[in-house]
This record gives sequence, C-alpha cells and structure tokens, in this order.
Amino acid sequence: MKRGKNYQESAKLIDSAKLYDVDEACALVVSAAKAKFDETVEAHIKLGVDSRHADQQVRGAIVLPHGTGKVPKVLVFAKGDKAKEAEENGADYVGAEELVAKIQGENWFDFDVIVATPDMMGVVGRIGKILGPKGLMPNPKAGTVTMDVTKAIAELKSGKIEYRLDKTNIIHCPIGKVSFGGEKIAENFTALINAVVKAKPAAAKGQYLRSVAIASTMGPGIKINSAKFTN
Repeated sequence: MKRGKNYQESAKLIDSAKLYDVDEACALVVSAAKAKFDETVEAHIKLGVDSRHADQQVRGAIVLPHGTGKVPKVLVFAKGDKAKEAEENGADYVGAEELVAKIQGENWFDFDVIVATPDMMGVVGRIGKILGPKGLMPNPKAGTVTMDVTKAIAELKSGKIEYRLDKTNIIHCPIGKVSFGGEKIAENFTALINAVVKAKPAAAKGQYLRSVAIASTMGPGIKINSAKFTN
C-alpha cells in the first residue's frame, strides 16, 4: 500500500518493533499526528478470548476521565414521565414507536447512542436486526437500559464509552483527541485498559492481552507494552 507523505514522515518517528510505555506512546501519537484537523486517537486491544462463546464475551462501559472530545447525540426510548425526564435532561431525541418507524422507514440514524427504559425494550427489539450490526442496541451491561435516564444521559454526554469485542476478538475505542495532549490521552487509555482487564472472563485461558496499540485517525499504530496491566 502506498502511503501519503505525512504518514511516511510520522512513521519515521516510531519504531514498529518496539513496545512503548503508555506515557511515551501517548506523547508519540500526538507528535506523529500531521493532519490539518483534530485527529481522534483510538485504542486497539486484541484479546486472547473467543468471542463466539458466550462465556468469553468482553463488554462493558466506562466514563473516560477526560471524555472523548465529542459530545454524542443521545436518543432515548421512553414514555410518560420518563420521556419528560429525558427531554429535560439533555436527550437529543425522545420517543417510542414513532422513532422505530422513522428508523425503519427513513433509514434515520442522526444519533450516536440509544438509551431505553426496560419497558421499552420490546419496542426497540423490533429493530434489533438493524441496530445490532451498527453497535447501537441498548444493553444493561453498558448502562443504556435503565430507569435512571438522567444519569445515563449525563454519563454519555460527559464521555462514557462502550467497549466490546468485534468478530476478530479486538476492542476498538476512541480515547480522545490529539489536542488533549499526551498526558490526558494516557489517563484515558489507562482507565480503559484497566476496565478491560477487570472484565476478563473466568473462561479466558492463556495470555489475555495479546496486543495493544494506539493510533490517531491518519497516523501509524504505536504498540504498547501491556505487561504491567496484567501483573
């Protein structure tokens, strides 16, 4: 693959064979970012589990200390007092069956995350096959199926992210923007990796953290030494 000039310049700063300490890696990801926009920094964590087995799933949510640099649009499925509560506490969209119809009929996805009260999950379930592949299905483990819609909205707006395995047993998560600087990115990364380690399934055998790397939107990957997080 032919890489652009900026990427090649950034790659010269990084030793692809080295496992960096977190602080050094996060400082490097900032200095290696050459794009003219504020690049997102993502963590990529490959785990020694098999996501095809229910007892080896790794999924959860965490509020990053410094947020992600993006305030998400929150859609809340609720009725009555809970719908009013959601509207009064910062939800971008609130509704019930009419929103299901809008998503189905208009392919409408002008939101980033869905919160639902438990009594609405039957309604939301009608579009589960649409929401699931997009990672938008509300889930109790992520705190997005709850009666406390005020708390859920506040956490999401302040930087709560959900982490979950993809089909290749890798977790991909945003951990901030380049403009945060290395120190804040490092604190966000540490919060995420500690949560992932804490969520290790009992059925997981052998090496749990197989490989860990961070990268900015347009920059090269930087491998991180994850040994200290599992000791």
